[in-house]
Amino acid sequence: AYEIRPRDWSSDVCSSDLTYKRMGVTFEKLYYESDTYLLGKSEVMKGLEAGTFYRKEDGSVWVDLTGDGLDQKVLLRSDGTSVYMTQDIGTAILRFRDFPGIEGQVYTVGNEQEYHFKVLFLILKKLGFQWAEKCFHLSYGMVDLPTGRMKSREGTVVDADDLMEEMVQEAARQSAELGKADPSAELNEMVGIGALKYFLLKVDPKKRMMFDPSESIQLQGNTGPFIQYTHARICALIRKAEEQGINWKGTVTPDGIHPSERDLIRLVSKYPEMLKTAASTYSPAVMANYAYELAKGYNQFYQSVRIFGEPDREKFLFRISLSAQVAAGIRRSLSLLGMGAPERM
Repeated sequence: AYEIRPRDWSSDVCSSDLTYKRMGVTFEKLYYESDTYLLGKSEVMKGLEAGTFYRKEDGSVWVDLTGDGLDQKVLLRSDGTSVYMTQDIGTAILRFRDFPGIEGQVYTVGNEQEYHFKVLFLILKKLGFQWAEKCFHLSYGMVDLPTGRMKSREGTVVDADDLMEEMVQEAARQSAELGKADPSAELNEMVGIGALKYFLLKVDPKKRMMFDPSESIQLQGNTGPFIQYTHARICALIRKAEEQGINWKGTVTPDGIHPSERDLIRLVSKYPEMLKTAASTYSPAVMANYAYELAKGYNQFYQSVRIFGEPDREKFLFRISLSAQVAAGIRRSLSLLGMGAPERM
């Protein structure tokens, strides 16, 4: 991952760094506009010399994409200064130079910039960079809240830091209402931020969505806390088995398993397929909803059969083993979404 910043933004004083840190977002490298635009400008001049671009009477440099179904796009102003497109050309090239092992690039930017990236990828291809065909714009829809848009140049602006703090405080409040034993600040953070991330990621990236903070923190329904709570419940069951010295590892599937067990086995086995689909479609929503289905399936299983009260030893051990596999599947899925899986909740 990378981020572009103006040169006068110092990374150690940039307020967004704290926001990124709380959301668990890190960057391998920071690119500064003053570096990327110079390279972009150099490539534009090469394209001009090669006849790929053309200069207008006022001295500005343009590319004509009408033959490709797009329009004409300015790359350098008449005074020789760059535009956003020039900077993005430089950044794309610089990233491939800095990380020669990569095959393509994924741009995670709002859907209002779809046209911009169509133009960028086409220009890069015209400049002779074959890897441009493997550049992808992961376009996402806007997020609305009951009080306004999460980010907007107009109207109500919701501050991300305020929203995160609200979610963490809501997690603490709900724990108190449910009479939970004094949850730690770390747990409140894990549940609150997890609720925010999950609610955003469970929706297909391209769709515009309404984020409701109060709904997202509930312990029931398609929410992050519901999945986290299911994981914590399984962990409690496994701890109980370990305390009793029960060894369930290597357990075989008994004959005559319950329909809920069969359904759960199928769900657990779908993890590789879901992961492949999420990767090929660039959609975290696939893994988010898989984690929910896994948690929901486990709760149905838990209500349908006995575990510690099961008299058949073979079935009892199998159900402990199956529970542990479900917990592992939930844990892996949440980790891919940048969420924690608490062992106690």
